[in-house]
Amino acid sequence: MSLVALGACGNDVPPGAVAKVGDETITKDEFTKWLTAAVKSQAQGGAAVVPDPPDYAKCVAAKKKQPVTGKAKTTTAALKKQCSSEYTTLKRQVMQFLIQAQWVEQEADKQKIKVSDSDVQKTLQAQKKQAFPTEKAYQQFLKTSGMSEKDILFRVRLSQLQEKLTKKITQDAQKVSDADVETYYNKNKKRFAQPERRDLHVVLTKTEAKANEARSALDSGQSWKDVVKKYSIDQASKAQGGKLQSVAKGQQDKSLEDAVFAAKKGELTGPVKTQFGWYVFTVDKITPASQQSLDQSRDTIKNLLKSQRQQKSLDDFIKDFRDQYKGKTHCADDFRVAECDNAPKGATDTGPSGSAQPQPQGSSTAPSTAPSNTQPTP
Repeated sequence: MSLVALGACGNDVPPGAVAKVGDETITKDEFTKWLTAAVKSQAQGGAAVVPDPPDYAKCVAAKKKQPVTGKAKTTTAALKKQCSSEYTTLKRQVMQFLIQAQWVEQEADKQKIKVSDSDVQKTLQAQKKQAFPTEKAYQQFLKTSGMSEKDILFRVRLSQLQEKLTKKITQDAQKVSDADVETYYNKNKKRFAQPERRDLHVVLTKTEAKANEARSALDSGQSWKDVVKKYSIDQASKAQGGKLQSVAKGQQDKSLEDAVFAAKKGELTGPVKTQFGWYVFTVDKITPASQQSLDQSRDTIKNLLKSQRQQKSLDDFIKDFRDQYKGKTHCADDFRVAECDNAPKGATDTGPSGSAQPQPQGSSTAPSTAPSNTQPTP
């Protein structure tokens, strides 16, 4: 990226620039280049016309050439409004990308994080191989994307800086002691317990009389499959021949639950009245409640605590990171976004959009790991 050193003082954005981040500026040429690339990525092989404020003459003219669905004709004023809206969205996306890219570069430099040219090239070659069947296809992408290989390499390098920055930020959070694990286990034993579960055969009927008929049929030796097929109105268990497996407390109607967990294994029980009808059932299998031991839970708890601490350290860092760099980011009047210290009133940070990052046509994988968010991410 062509970021030139600023000779002026204070927060003044020099002529030919769209923003100043610390002692670096982002040029208007760089903004236009990435804006064009964003437009081309959205054109999907069609004619790419960059919205041209303030009159949007080229944009309006291009839209007039597009086929119109329906009988209604779109007015020049309406097309101009559409072009203006598109430009506003694209401008925000591109400015966010360029500003936050500077934030990451400056923070990486501050923390002495570097990536080698050879690593960047190695990653690019791997991504090219994955995204494009031939070198010719890659060159065609460059031709239509509005980006040079230098731009692609910049994006790969930026992604690698992010990865290293994130790793450095979260490395201390990965330390979880045995005492930490034990404390968590003791406070959350219920999370590592399995309740008693029972496997059943059930038949559900609308009336008590039908339930008694079903029970009599079972008592007489008829199979559950036949009795369920004839009498049951519960389609779910009926499809399983009356089987209802792994029932734990809190899952069934209270009346049925009380009867189920009071019944003995193999004992035909019912009819039991519930809000759904009348049940007759047997308990086929009882799986006793169990408690996972500390040793059995250790790896799960360690990974959980590590993940929680990494996320917290990252969240804390990003908040300070954004506040710090926003405070030294000043934008030209026509290019103010939420990341600027002179952001428009009411502007909120929605994060840069991936649509500002051109993607190759006919491929789901970009030839670079362009960040959808140039803040460090886990």
